[in-house]
Amino acid sequence: MASSTLICNTEPWKDLKAHVEEIKKTHLRDLMNDTERCKSMMVEFDELFLDYSRQCAQKDTLDKLLELAEAAQLKQKINRMFNGEHINSTEDRSVLHVALRAPRDKVISSDGKNVVPEVWKVLDKINEFSERFRSGSWVGETGKALTDVVAVGIGGSFLGPLFVHTALQTDPEAIASAKGRQLRFLANVDPIDVARSITGLNPETTLVVVVSKTFTTAETMLNARTLREWISSALGPQAVAKHMVAVSTNLTLVEKFGIDPKNAFAFWDWVGGRYSVCSAVGVLPLSLQYGFSVVEKFLKGASSIDEHFYSTQFDKNLPVLLGLLSVWNVSFLGYPARAILPYCQALEKFAPHIQQVSMESNGKGVSIDGVPLPFEAGEIDFGEPGTNGQHSFYQLIHQGRIIPCDFIGVAKSQQPVYLKGEMVSNHDELMSNFFAQPDALAYGKTPEQLLSEKVPKHLIPHKTFSGNRPSISLLLPHLNAYTVGQLLAIYEHRVAVEGFLWGINSFDQWGVELGKSLATQVRKQLNASRTKGDPIEGFNYSTATVMTKYLEAKSPISSDPVTLLPKA
Repeated sequence: MASSTLICNTEPWKDLKAHVEEIKKTHLRDLMNDTERCKSMMVEFDELFLDYSRQCAQKDTLDKLLELAEAAQLKQKINRMFNGEHINSTEDRSVLHVALRAPRDKVISSDGKNVVPEVWKVLDKINEFSERFRSGSWVGETGKALTDVVAVGIGGSFLGPLFVHTALQTDPEAIASAKGRQLRFLANVDPIDVARSITGLNPETTLVVVVSKTFTTAETMLNARTLREWISSALGPQAVAKHMVAVSTNLTLVEKFGIDPKNAFAFWDWVGGRYSVCSAVGVLPLSLQYGFSVVEKFLKGASSIDEHFYSTQFDKNLPVLLGLLSVWNVSFLGYPARAILPYCQALEKFAPHIQQVSMESNGKGVSIDGVPLPFEAGEIDFGEPGTNGQHSFYQLIHQGRIIPCDFIGVAKSQQPVYLKGEMVSNHDELMSNFFAQPDALAYGKTPEQLLSEKVPKHLIPHKTFSGNRPSISLLLPHLNAYTVGQLLAIYEHRVAVEGFLWGINSFDQWGVELGKSLATQVRKQLNASRTKGDPIEGFNYSTATVMTKYLEAKSPISSDPVTLLPKA
């Protein structure tokens, strides 16, 4: 298609470009004095509270962004996603992760078929299986009940479930449900990760969940074969059927691997890997650990945001507002990064998960029609829980590059602590920083203020804070399975909104393919060099040199290798 289809050629985009000059004349310390403006930039839904008044934006900035949303046909694109149209055009697929957490009576169709009954068929199977597992009626090869689970997967088959698991580990309800159980994740093909995942575990009481849609993902399947050998060497090859299950659509390869196809849990092409935590990918291992009833609350939380996103007008719509503001920061104000800063240690794996959701989705250089983008799209996401991050990278955020920040707080701690005689509780101490940091970024500190405080003149440049650094604050009432689901869905839909506005395909990921295909060539060369002594050929000088250095290092594996497992 012609470049005229690009969003940057529309009048609202051009209007916003011109508006940037007006915004540059303002400072957040002045904007924050406008109480009516601040009131207009606060939104509440289901006890979730969003304050975006510390964005470098005026009331009319939001009006202009809403006009951009109309020009981008945002509402129509959201409807097309929920209606199951093939909006992932490069792979000719629907994008229906919302169906994974839809109520049982909901109708969501793909290719003319309501997929919700299929989803619930799998959820019911997970519910039944997890109850058998948790009750002890499913036993291992030696008759012992299984209490430990290792989930093997990578990327979206790992990051999302790990985030949810980490968030629930300290929730009182989840703790009670998980008593006496362990859930671990194995993702990296590095044998060190294998060793860590099985350290202290007994094959007799361990179940391995292999997560791979095609059952061909190189890293996942090598790790799966390694754990199969760990089980077989201890209990015999026949034990695999009792100690390994699968989340996959390739039942032929599942059976060939040694897993009973009856113990395979399906998901579908319309589920992208990074959006799959609400499918069997996440629901199965999490249900084995916490019980299906806890995980169902997580699904309901995500579903509540799906409905909010689909039906709420844009000026009160949490994911839409966050998406609009992200586009404003990236494409108009020129800020390429975003810091995700949860003031809650239970959310320590949230930023790594959103890194993938955001950067794999929107790390694109062409429009959905294949036209090169003449503007910046996508953002660099990173983050760390407060207050740890304050003692790590906040120096750059306060006095270096301008990086818009997402501050995420929780009103009630999962694990409240108070020491008699202290001024505040531990959680209040944490949240004091949650409230202070956004203001410090917004207001900064002027040379005049420093002079009035009698700061030595030679230190004034070093102690000056320019301020005018944008952030949003999102306050959750508490952190439990339900609100974890809400938080996940808010960010999933925010990423989709950004992609819809930029006019890109947020649901494919061709960028991961090239490195993987080149690794296949390297793998063949390493095998030939290790087993036959073949010289390195077909690589550039730099790669060949480093590979030679690598091969010169003595390998612990003999030229006539036998199986070598980690010393766990």
